[in-house]
Amino acid sequence: MPTIRRTRTAIARVTRLFATVAFVVVPMAARAQDFPSKLADSSFWKMVTEFSEAGGSFRSDNFVSNETMYQWVIPELLRTTKPGGVYLGVGPDQNFTYTVALKPKISFIFDIRRQNMLTHLMYKAVFEQSTDRADFLSRLFSRPRPPKTDTSMTANALFAAFSASPPDSVAFRRNIAAIRDRLIKHHGFKLSDDDVRTISYVYEAFVSAGPDLTYNFGPRGMNGFGRGRMPTYADLQIEHDSLGAQRSYMANESNFRALKEMEENNLIVPLVGDFAARPDTIQGPGAIRRVGAYLKEHKAIVTAFYLSNVEQYLFNQGEDWSRFYTNAGTLPLDSTSTFIRSVFNGMGTYPGGFMRGQQMLASILAQVTAFNEKKLMSYADVIQTSR
Repeated sequence: MPTIRRTRTAIARVTRLFATVAFVVVPMAARAQDFPSKLADSSFWKMVTEFSEAGGSFRSDNFVSNETMYQWVIPELLRTTKPGGVYLGVGPDQNFTYTVALKPKISFIFDIRRQNMLTHLMYKAVFEQSTDRADFLSRLFSRPRPPKTDTSMTANALFAAFSASPPDSVAFRRNIAAIRDRLIKHHGFKLSDDDVRTISYVYEAFVSAGPDLTYNFGPRGMNGFGRGRMPTYADLQIEHDSLGAQRSYMANESNFRALKEMEENNLIVPLVGDFAARPDTIQGPGAIRRVGAYLKEHKAIVTAFYLSNVEQYLFNQGEDWSRFYTNAGTLPLDSTSTFIRSVFNGMGTYPGGFMRGQQMLASILAQVTAFNEKKLMSYADVIQTSR
């Protein structure tokens, strides 16, 4: 994946464009949020089922991220965005860290794989049943809680304590049963037999690898793509932002409790969705457009949309990139709505030997406008108009 350098000229161009279009989408009167503080189980499941599309595939299970620097942009996001909006994202649990940092009213997490949606339901059940971070890790990995672990521990100390804790087969059987019961019996979610088997498959991976779980773990992960050592779940949780602050959802008990409360209130909604969904198929307009219509109905604004490096694939798949920006243009936006994207150079490594990935930010409104004006036509254009 080649490194693409942005130029001062390109940044100046997008800044001028941003100034031109900053306030043309959402009037001040529409900025009040009217989301409930909690969604009923039936409302949550209706969103999951009716907003989602048919599942697609990806070349990796993607149990955890491989982006060691995803926290680095959080200080800038906190400076330029407002809490109380809506967070959108893709992929696994790095979305939790962005959610606790940005404090949205609700989060929607898209992925073309149904397995990712089910992974988030697994997380939901584990969060809801856990009393604190140590209890969460004990349940997530089916490992005994180490002695003397408490709520005051740093993330580094907590993961160091769990590093010597072996998996427990009895706990595994108890925990997977508790996950199924929480989702099906407690919440009443209509999971198919295939869904239940997929959740078991995912949970087995978490238990087998424990806190050492990586992006390329498992039969669908070892395909030779990616260079350098992949970061583990534990590595990602003890990472920090550009100012040296640990921001992960496991960094402290306050972050964990905030996320647990959102899960209990059904405010983290995982969906199956293709970024490049066609609006005119038999399935309807696609997950992004359905969410956009829902947000407009509730007078809500998108705070941030985390894309990982999905765009890199879209630009290599015919007109998929064009359909994505068209879909993104249907979202309710304002001058602070921000894309978060990951850019990999495929060659260098981050200190520690990890895969290197740079996080970049851009105005969603400015880039959608540039696309509509045919000024954003390549992946290079996307990166050059990011910061």
